[in-house]
Order: sequence, then structure tokens, then C-alpha cells
Amino acid sequence: MKINQETLTQKAIELLKQLISTQSFSGEEGKTGDAIENWLRGFGVETERQFNNVYAFNKYFDKSKPTLLLNSHHDTVKPNSAYTKDPFNAHVEDGKLYGLGSNDAGGCLVSLLATFVHFYEMENLSHNIIMAATGEEEDAGEKSLTALLPILPKIDVAVVGEPTLMDLAIAEKGLIVFDAVVSGTPSHAAHPNNNNSIYNTIDVLQWFKGYAFEKVSDVLGEVKMTVTQISAGNQHNVVPAQVDLVVDVRVNDCYSNEEIAHLLEQEAPCKMIPRSLRLNSSAIDAEHDLVRSGVSLGRKTYGSPTLSDQAALSCQSVKLGPGDSTRSHSANEFIHLHEIEEGIDLYIKILTGFLK
Repeated sequence: MKINQETLTQKAIELLKQLISTQSFSGEEGKTGDAIENWLRGFGVETERQFNNVYAFNKYFDKSKPTLLLNSHHDTVKPNSAYTKDPFNAHVEDGKLYGLGSNDAGGCLVSLLATFVHFYEMENLSHNIIMAATGEEEDAGEKSLTALLPILPKIDVAVVGEPTLMDLAIAEKGLIVFDAVVSGTPSHAAHPNNNNSIYNTIDVLQWFKGYAFEKVSDVLGEVKMTVTQISAGNQHNVVPAQVDLVVDVRVNDCYSNEEIAHLLEQEAPCKMIPRSLRLNSSAIDAEHDLVRSGVSLGRKTYGSPTLSDQAALSCQSVKLGPGDSTRSHSANEFIHLHEIEEGIDLYIKILTGFLK
């Protein structure tokens, strides 16, 4: 069944309005999962589901061919207190579709769904295509893409839909969050104490501020380390035994997360405990056919400092989608309707060049 691209685009926009109007905080995406399944089935697509992860295979899936994954998420963060518009009221003003999740990553998701439907019944493609609309991306939950990948066929290359203005993020920084502990001697505030944990923290903070990792990536630049939280003490007259810090480390593609953790555990002037090492940096060869197809259409390449479900993938992957990352998690979130129209058109053109 050949579907007109203009019709497909309008149906994608209508789906996005439905998704915005349906609460789908991370772990609570059941109803948006239902909506996505129903939308795909309306085009004759057979869907499968794991938790709130909805996925489908192209009609002529051939196990002898390599596989392309199209992935984006349908969960959202909770709206912040600065909203002046109803975050669940999907409405258009001056060509902008407003609502929670419109930009991150609803516009990308419905554009990829439309693109998948466009290719669904095509024969003789160079790659199989799997579409996966997944949950729990925003909180890196256990029932996210990470849970789905083990039951999917081997993925050779992936497009992860996140707002990039339809330029190609050919690399993405990884993330490690550390709990750091600065120790001292607890005591009554009235007594002398030359090992005050709070005073000890001054030098530790200066060390973090001045530390530079040696390896700098051509695409992603330096590893960025930031102290983001600090807490200590619960009584005015007691010097606490320790100060607790949280340290956010954005890892470039020159290091594995394990290497960064080992380095900081050896060199940091305090105890460093990584919460997780699974969110590694991601990249795709700049000369990969998928990237070259995008570049041939005038799209730029760059390295992304923000994290996405790319971190769950072990294959080469590119982050690409309509919308602007600076709008993500902002008050009165929106996406331009023309961005969705252009996004679908460019996704189709890029994959046409790649899948031929």
C-alpha cells in the first residue's frame, strides 16, 4: 500500500498531538505505547511489545541482510514549574506545536515512525529495518532500550531520534556519575580540629576545578568533569565526619568509562564511587555510508555533549532528528511543524541514499 508522503506527515503530526495529550513520564508510558501500536497497525504494520517498548520489523525482513535500527523514545520528564501553558494541551500557535515532549523527543519519534511506514513494504532494500519506540529513556531505566536489545536480532547500525536540527551527531559523550566522599575527624565545634572535613573539601574542590584529562577528542573535545552536588552536617555544633559530593563526568570517545573510573579512583584526593559504568560514549565512522548520505544532502556533522539511548548500543550509531536540543526540558516546550515536515523528508532521503 503506497502512502502519500504528505498524508503520512499529517498523520504523524496528529499522532504527536495525541502523545503530548497523554501523560507518559518515565515508567508510565503504557497509554502512549498503546497509541503508537494502534497508529502503526492502522498502516498494516505488525507490532510487537516488551513492557512499554513497541517495535516492528519491515515486511520483507531477511535474516541474511544487515539490520538498521530506528529508535526514539516516548517517555518524558515531568514539566518544570516555569510552565505558563498546560503541558498536556497539544496546540498550535504561529506554526509551533506546544506541549510536553513535543521537541524531546516526540517530533523525532513520529518522524521516524512515518519514515518506517514509508519503507515498510519495500522489497530489495540493502538492510532490514527495525523500528523501536522505547520507554524510560529520560531516567535510563531498566525497561528502556537496554532491556529490548537482547531480544532483537543483531543490530549493525542505528539512527537514534533526538533533536539535532537534522544535522548528524556522529559522536556522543558518555556519562559517569560519581559519589565522592571527603573525610575528616568529627568533633564538637567548640574544640580544636585540624582535620575538619568541610575545610578539607576546599582543596578537593580546587582539584576538581583544575583537573584536565589528557586525551582530547577531535569530535567531542575534552572530558568534562563537574561537581554538581555537595552535602554535609546536620547540627550547628558538630563538625561532620565527611562531606558528600556528586561529580558528573562527560566522557569523550578517547576513553572507556572503565578507564575514567580507574583514573579517578587512583588520582582524586577523595574516595570516588561510580554509580554505573554502562553509559559509554558513542560514535559512527565519519565515512560510513549513512553519514555520507546525510552529508550529500547538505547536513552538517558534529559531536554531541548530551546523552541519549545511543549509550545502550554497541554498534555504530548516529543521533539525528528534527527539533532543537536547547528546547529540551524547557518550559512551554514546542517544535515547529515545518521541522517535522522537513524531518520526515530528510529521514526518507537519507535512508533512500543509504538503503539503495
